[in-house]
Amino acid sequence: MAAGLAMTAAALAASASGTRGPAETDKPQAAATPDRERKPVEMVSAPVRIADAATVRLLRPGDSVDVIASPVSPSSDGDDDARVVARGARVEKVPQVSGESSDGGALVVLSVPRTTAAALAGAGTRSSLAVTLC
Repeated sequence: MAAGLAMTAAALAASASGTRGPAETDKPQAAATPDRERKPVEMVSAPVRIADAATVRLLRPGDSVDVIASPVSPSSDGDDDARVVARGARVEKVPQVSGESSDGGALVVLSVPRTTAAALAGAGTRSSLAVTLC
């Protein structure tokens, strides 16, 4: 009887210390807590050329803006509507430009998630970009 009690005590001590049995080792840990293991969104700096230089002069670091893309030329598929490319982007820097910009717009550096930065870069190649203050 003493041997049985000793084995029971050892088994209880092992389970209390976090040692798992063979059946428990097969369970994946990530599946047990998916909400707790999300990666944080990586923010990056994205330089964006805004079509209206005067609008950019109104911006200050810390401002929150939406970036809107409007097609430069009409498309053949009829999709000429403006669309929001980035929502609530944070202005990091407004580089000083020497002289006035005639039609080249002005640059602003925004802090956005990496995926949004890629969307902004793509939209900037085929659309005119504008901002609205949030």
